[in-house]
Amino acid sequence: MPLRPPAGFIRPGYDPLKVPNAPTIGTATGGDTSASVAFTAPSNVGGSAVSAYYAVSNPDQITGTGASSPVSVTGLTNGTPYTFTVWALNTYGPSPYSAASNSVTPALLQRAVFAGGVISGNTCTNVMDYVEIGTLGNATDFGDLSATRGAMSGVGAAQYGYFCGGQSTLTGGTSPVATEYKITFATTGNSSNSGSLTVARAQLAACGNTTRSVIMGGFDDSTSTGYTTIDYFDPTSGGSASSFGALTGDNIRYGAGFSSPTRGLLAGGGTAAGSGRNTIQYITIATTGNSLDFGDLTWDNLRTSGCSSSTRGIIVLAGSSNRLDYVTIATTGNASDFGDLIDTNSNNASTVSSQTRGLVAMGSTNQNVIQYLTIATLGNASDFGDLTVARWNGAGATNCNGGLQ
Repeated sequence: MPLRPPAGFIRPGYDPLKVPNAPTIGTATGGDTSASVAFTAPSNVGGSAVSAYYAVSNPDQITGTGASSPVSVTGLTNGTPYTFTVWALNTYGPSPYSAASNSVTPALLQRAVFAGGVISGNTCTNVMDYVEIGTLGNATDFGDLSATRGAMSGVGAAQYGYFCGGQSTLTGGTSPVATEYKITFATTGNSSNSGSLTVARAQLAACGNTTRSVIMGGFDDSTSTGYTTIDYFDPTSGGSASSFGALTGDNIRYGAGFSSPTRGLLAGGGTAAGSGRNTIQYITIATTGNSLDFGDLTWDNLRTSGCSSSTRGIIVLAGSSNRLDYVTIATTGNASDFGDLIDTNSNNASTVSSQTRGLVAMGSTNQNVIQYLTIATLGNASDFGDLTVARWNGAGATNCNGGLQ
């Protein structure tokens, strides 16, 4: 775009000898439907002080304004590349445009929220913290759950995340709840109650896509009852769940749930009697019905967790192992070895993902460590950062998991 006065701002009193010089463009940084455009103010501001700066997008000519650098431009379209020019305004009129910025493509923040968990003994917490999956670093406080909860399931879509079921302590005999706790990923804050599952239960798994969040299995400590229940709800709005179908065979507690945009999987876990299983089951998310056999894990496992890209699922094999399995979601078959976690303290871990990176946190022995792995590349996990509070048996949800495209 040429260095010329912006159209529409020439008015009575305009004096081209007294307008500011053009700002010097800096770096534009993309956000979620937005960009932050940095610049250096002109050393020659003309005949009066600069009253405002304007950043204009190309394409679409979307404009943001501010009193200094950087200027935020909102209302952009995620996935569209933009460049920006900046101009200044004083009493005598607009400056010429700056040179164009670098190109940026706004995109949804890749945010993971970790909620609840057990902090000591059988005591649960209402802590929620979050990380941006694409950048290494420690977690930041997000807000509080509506109640102290452990042994929940977490599931997310583009705008909202949900933490479902669970119980207030892990003491045997404690009754679980059916509540769905709802958060908005883009704005930190406390959860709200969204609705209820069809059955109150803890130690349950979840998966989903952009239109359905699916909750699978679970257990009631107060009655020693396991469930084959599968239910679902609309993640774009929340609300109480409806019946989807039932798991194949025995009830499953502490199974690993993950998904592609079309298919949801439940891997491993244990029965009400506490026996670990190596089975993998699957559902077609768009059509209700009972689960079907997918294949087997490399090892029987009672307390699994899982995450995925749109094509590959990763299963954490907990207990005395630090092993990771993987499957190709679109084709049924047995799991293969993926690599290893940093250590063996992975019982009841919370595992979340973007399309490219999986995170494992909240393992047993009250860890604050977050580990990560690159889903497309076999290999061992690496250190990501730390949680704000060390804990285990919580839940995680993301706005960019393998079921979302």
